[in-house]
Amino acid sequence: MTEEIARRGLMLVLSSPSGAGKSTLSRRLLEADQRISMSISVTTRPKRPNEVEGEDYYFVGSERFEEMVRKGDFLEHATVFGNRYGTPKAAVEKLLASGRDVLFDIDWQGAQQLGQKAEKDLVRVFVLPPSRSELERRLKERAQDSAEVVARRMKEANNEISRYSDYDYVLINDDVDKALSQLHAILAAERVKRQRQTGLVEFVRHLIEAERGDKP
Repeated sequence: MTEEIARRGLMLVLSSPSGAGKSTLSRRLLEADQRISMSISVTTRPKRPNEVEGEDYYFVGSERFEEMVRKGDFLEHATVFGNRYGTPKAAVEKLLASGRDVLFDIDWQGAQQLGQKAEKDLVRVFVLPPSRSELERRLKERAQDSAEVVARRMKEANNEISRYSDYDYVLINDDVDKALSQLHAILAAERVKRQRQTGLVEFVRHLIEAERGDKP
């Protein structure tokens, strides 16, 4: 059996307008793939009834969040719909160094900041809805937000969708199983990129030395 070659983990960013399905794709990817972990963001947003502290987000006040910004504790941070979100730096770096991949459910602002700080580790995927009417239907169906918030999210969707060209891959989520299959394919290909396989030089050296050793 071939020994597993050591590699550095990657940052897989999923972005989309709210309601396009990135959270569903994230959840299903995490359920199917044990080699990837979710990056848990810090936020000033109020906790929703179904959310769990430390699993969905770390919920903090505005003063604590600002203190973390000043200390440089975030890989990226952004303000979305009046609430602040940030990615803790130390936890992510520890996972990457151990060879685990890290999944990010963040917006285009966060993806830009990650690109400035960790371009080589980054794989960016943008998820588009099949139509605006379907996007609005999904927002209303999930019943998490008021009609006013849904209207605001629909208005903001144009700005978010216009950022698709900043991403490495674009998925149209008209069928979640198809989109998930495409996401798995992206991840499989990115994992075997030469520059991510930190143990490749040593592995090839052993191959060459073994071949030389076979000769009289």
